[in-house]
This record gives sequence, C-alpha cells and structure tokens, in this order.
Amino acid sequence: MNTIFTRVIFSTALLFVTIVSYGQAFQFESGRLSRHIHYLASPELEGRKSGTTGDSLAAIYIRDQFQQTGLQLLESNGFQYFSLVSDVRAGEKNTLEFNRISYNAGTDFQPFSFSSSATVNAPVIFAGFGISGTSGDLHWDDFQGIDVKDKWVIALRGDPEPDNSTSAFIPMAADRAKALAVKDRGAAGLLLVTPSSIDRADQTVDISFDKSVSDAGLPVVSITRKLAALLLRQQVTAVDSLEKLMISVKKPASFDPGTFLIATTDVIREKAVSRNVVAMLKGSDPALAGEFVVIGAHYDHLGMGGFGSGSRLPDTVAVHAGADDNASGVASLIELARSFAARPERAGRSMLFVAFGAEEMGLLGARWFVANSPVPLSSVKAMLNMDMVGRLSTDDPRVTISGTGTFTVADSIIDATAAGRPFEIGKSPDGFGPSDHAAFYGEGIPVLFFSTGAHGDYHTPFDLPDRINYTGQATVTSFVESLASGISLLPSAPLFTESGSRQQVGHYGRNLKVTLGIMPDVSGAETSGGMKVEGVRNQGPAARAGMAKGDIIVAINGMTVNNVYDYMGRMGKLKPGETVNIEVIRNGKHKILIVQL
Repeated sequence: MNTIFTRVIFSTALLFVTIVSYGQAFQFESGRLSRHIHYLASPELEGRKSGTTGDSLAAIYIRDQFQQTGLQLLESNGFQYFSLVSDVRAGEKNTLEFNRISYNAGTDFQPFSFSSSATVNAPVIFAGFGISGTSGDLHWDDFQGIDVKDKWVIALRGDPEPDNSTSAFIPMAADRAKALAVKDRGAAGLLLVTPSSIDRADQTVDISFDKSVSDAGLPVVSITRKLAALLLRQQVTAVDSLEKLMISVKKPASFDPGTFLIATTDVIREKAVSRNVVAMLKGSDPALAGEFVVIGAHYDHLGMGGFGSGSRLPDTVAVHAGADDNASGVASLIELARSFAARPERAGRSMLFVAFGAEEMGLLGARWFVANSPVPLSSVKAMLNMDMVGRLSTDDPRVTISGTGTFTVADSIIDATAAGRPFEIGKSPDGFGPSDHAAFYGEGIPVLFFSTGAHGDYHTPFDLPDRINYTGQATVTSFVESLASGISLLPSAPLFTESGSRQQVGHYGRNLKVTLGIMPDVSGAETSGGMKVEGVRNQGPAARAGMAKGDIIVAINGMTVNNVYDYMGRMGKLKPGETVNIEVIRNGKHKILIVQL
C-alpha cells in the first residue's frame, strides 16, 4: 500500500514537471483550428455521412495532415477500412393487392426499414395493439383466442396506456417489439397502422434507417388507416374507433375479418466502406515506447439529415455540417499530433492518433479498431477521446471529463493539470458513454472523454463553423495536451478500475424494469443470429451467472434473440427477482446460463 501511495505522489510530481516543461512549448493557434473545421464542415463534404464521398474526403484530409506532421501512417497508408450498411431504401418490387386492386407503395403502404424481403399471400387477422403482457393491475393479451400462425397480422401502433409515462407496455409498444411478438407466434407478416392520436395525417411511416443491419425475419409493412379499414371490412374511422374502445374498456378487441392479402416487400440495404485514420508517434523512452496512449476523435456526421439520420430536425434536408460534432474534436486531434511530433525527443509512451469513422452509426469505427488493433490491445494503456470541444461557453466556461473513475490516479492528474486554466472542470466517473471511448472502456482500458457540452445546434444544420469558440477550443486543446503528456510519462501504466454500471447504451434501454448488467452491441455490425455482449459489469446479474465479454446471446427463456431489438423485447417482459435461462454462444459452443435478476 505504501509503495502504491509513493508511486502516486511521484507520478503527480512528475506531472507538474511535465506541465512546466511543455506548457509553453507549443502554442495552439485558433487560426489553424478554424481552417481545419471550415474544411471538414464545408458544404463540399455534405455532412461527412459514413460511406459517402464527403466521408472519404474528410479521411483523406486527416491522413494528409497526419503525414505532414511526420507521424508514421499505419494500416493501409493510414486507413483502417471496415464495411457497413450505410442506408436502407425501398426497392422497386414492393406490391400490395387486395380484392384484385393494387395499392401504391409509398402512399398506401410502405415496408419498414427492418422488414425482410418476401412475398406473402395469406389471410388477415386483427390483433389489437399486438401486445401481450402486464402493467400494474392491467393484464393484456391481444393474441388470446385468435390464431395468427401463417397469417398477416394487423396491429395498431401504440399501447393501451398512452398517458402512462411509466407503463410496462412501453418496451412492447416499439414497432420492432411487435414484429418479434407476432413472429414468435408464427405469423407470416405484420401490418402496422398508425392511429390519428399518434399522427393526424393518414400516411405511411417513412422507411427510415434504424442503423441496424438485421431485419425482423418477416415482412413488416406500414399501411394507412383507409387501407386498414378495407382489410378489416370496417368503416373508414375503424382504426381510431378500435383504439378508443380498447383503451376505454381496458380490453383487447382482436378478431378475424375473413380477408386475404398478397404483398411483396423489397427492402434494399446499401453497403459501403468507411475507415479509421490511424497514425503513430513512437516514444523515445525504451522502457515505455512499447506501450501506447490513444488520442481519438470521430470525424463522421449526419450527412444531409432527413428521417432516420439522427437529425433533431428530421424533416429538414440540408447539409448537417457538424462543426462542433465533431470537426472540432478532429481539429484538436490534428493539432495535438502536430504538437507532439514537433518535439525532437519525446519521452514517454508511444501515441496512436485515431480519427474514427461511423461513430454516429453506433461506434462502428471504434468497435472495429479495438477488435482489429494495429498494436496489441494489451499495450494500449489509456484512451483520450474528444467529442464536441468547440463550444466553450464564455458565460460559464466548463469542460466536462467523463471516465475519471476508470484509473486510479485520474483525479490527481486532472486536478494538477487544470490548475490555472480559464475554465472549470466537471467530472463524471463513468467509463461508458455515447462516444468512441466506450469501446475502449469495454476492453478494460482507462479512458477520459472531453467535451464542452451539448447545445441547441446539436444534430441540426446550424452546427456551423462560425459558431465555434476557437480561442476557447485552443485552451481546451492545450489542456488535453498536458494531460496526455502526463499520462504518457507515468512510470507505471494507469491502473484500470471499473466505474459506473455497464447499463445498456442508447435509447433502447430506457424503460426496462430489469438489467443484466451488460453492454450490448447496439450496431449489430459484427454479429448475425444473436446479440454480442460488449462488456459485463462486475457483480451484476450476468457476471454472477458467468456471462463473459464476447458471448453471443441467442435466446432468453428459450425465445430466440437475433439482435439488440429482440434482446430489448425479451428483457422488457421480465421482472426483478425472476430467474431466467439465457443461451449464449461462446467460442463456437452453446452454453446455458441461469441468471437471477
């Protein structure tokens, strides 16, 4: 214990020497940061959507900047390529015929982005909200007394408790969850219709991309209320009337209208290639040069916006420049590379400078990097991530640092480095978060995540270069430089500690009553026919049952899990205290784990 304490004191003292030695060695110029951001966020790059020409131009620019500083380009001339599904669109073969009348794709019906492509000629049956479960005292089963096997199921979007923000039906009400529910019961396809309480316009749901490469395993089609009424042999107001009836009497209203439907769904998943940009700067200390500090930032953004893009103004198609998110982080990354490369004899650990692709699509680039690291992943001793560092407030200047609980000396190093800076520090100990550092934390690597915070222009076309505080960003970049120097020079590598529960990330886990204590692979990019476990929280239910990072969950209580949507649907029906059996694939072998929630 005394030895560890002595090392911490020595490391902190050494950090002060680092700050004095390097604090004035390199002046970060706001003009250079501005030039990088103005190019990366220019209309020419059209929002840098992954897999597009703008995405490629950004990567080339970053690679060339790394090369000009004298860094060693790794992988394929600085590029680490990976494939992805960049978009999903309706093909030309979508048809729907009822009573020998053909209906129009896009106006009368539209496949969902997660629909499979198939032709189904089958009878139609109405199954209420397509939900079976319990919320408080309300027991609900839209499938009781009806047989949906090998049939088209019509179900309303929404749930029986629309005004209950804590309803247990909320996870079951997701469109994907309903597709899973009818698939489990052998249905041939699902027709979802939107009541006017959700959308007053009688229109189909846009085939927006939900950023998952996996489909639902059956055709899933959005239809108008007018078409639904015809299929149900009801008046045109039938959908709204059925919704109101079920909610008022608190009972399902499922029935067989005795109609048949033939439809073909044609969903095209467009594949593309993106890349990480990777360069190395070797340290001069023989004792430390074989260890690495990764400094990273993602360079992709939302392209032209639109539905399914992640834009907060989805009905506005325009260049989403992403000046702060995250041209700012990339500009700082380039200038940090320039700073460190300018030192003729740079002591300490070697550094990897990485501009990650496809962060906005589920950390795809970062996940690919940790799975295919150009250096042994065990030699990566820390990862520093910058995402949105260009909007330092002039009224309340504050830099938020997440991951401060992920290694033992983080607080002392940060406090020493922050002294005298023109901003306050806000700390969060959690290592998981909505950016690329989460992929490294899941591998047991200490992380720090830097941000000047969200703002009203976030994920809109108004995140523009002229709204960046370049002077403020220069001070933040200098701060990150000093921290990176200090971590690089620590005589002993930062000691990883788990910090924060490994909750499910993203909006998928918002209304779960229980958790396994895992980080799921929300992208689905690496796995088909299951859901990969990216991380397991110590002493969580999954860990106690023996689940391990890298396991692929394929079933819960015997019900198949093909992707994160299936997983959330299964978990949404479980309650605290239940014991469940979870089937996983580990090293190619199936294993059953008994989990106490």
